[in-house]
Amino acid sequence: MWDFEHPPQSEALEKRYRIDRMTPSECAARLADGRADIGLIPIASLATTPGLRILPGCTIASKGRVRSLLLVHRESRPLTELRSVAADTASRTTLAYARILFHKWGNPEVPFVPMAANLDLMLERADAAIVIGDPALLALEERFNRCVRTGEELVYRDLAAEWREQTGLAFVSAVWGAAHRSPLDESITEDFICSRDHGLANIDALVAEWAERFPIPEQTIRTYLTTNIHYVLDEECVEGMRGFFAMAAEYGVLPRYTVDVAELAAR
Repeated sequence: MWDFEHPPQSEALEKRYRIDRMTPSECAARLADGRADIGLIPIASLATTPGLRILPGCTIASKGRVRSLLLVHRESRPLTELRSVAADTASRTTLAYARILFHKWGNPEVPFVPMAANLDLMLERADAAIVIGDPALLALEERFNRCVRTGEELVYRDLAAEWREQTGLAFVSAVWGAAHRSPLDESITEDFICSRDHGLANIDALVAEWAERFPIPEQTIRTYLTTNIHYVLDEECVEGMRGFFAMAAEYGVLPRYTVDVAELAAR
């Protein structure tokens, strides 16, 4: 979002776009019901909302550890014996990935209990917790303090790393989606790709901005922005999406998605 938030491009972009901020799942809902033309959406939405298109070039993905998507469980209870999972519902895609992983871990029927992202409360209700985004980053920073405070040993599993280990595929969280009715031209795609590239060229400024907002070391923020997150919708990410949709359909996690992702992203 660099160009949309910083001069010199922001002034011109303000005349072309109105930006609203919300969770990824709400972005998808607004595309589905016509309240938005473009949205940063969880890729699971492509299988549940007919007619969505992908703006080529940009993604939120990870090819290793992502840090901001965690499954946290007590060390004393292995994955095959988990009886319940408290799940932050901020992203349906993350929960779909987790469902697929539980099939591969041999515990496919474990129930997911929707809860707000509070790790302590989640683990009071369930054997494990799925935390997404900022709460996950903060949970990693606080893991030592929590262990001292509670005396409880926890395992923090990075879902993107687990996905890579189980499947060999990139973990693709989100893409810029567009409603089928929305007119798109090359200038719109170019606006978003340029904003991505300018953001990557201003990592130092982004690190400084986010260090003021979160109690996380600057080096951790830098690593997150430059190493944990991958921003280019390349062939490896397209293949990761294909694998995700195929497995989600095989395990009954999502409806079968028959559109070729590469073709969709190239329109």
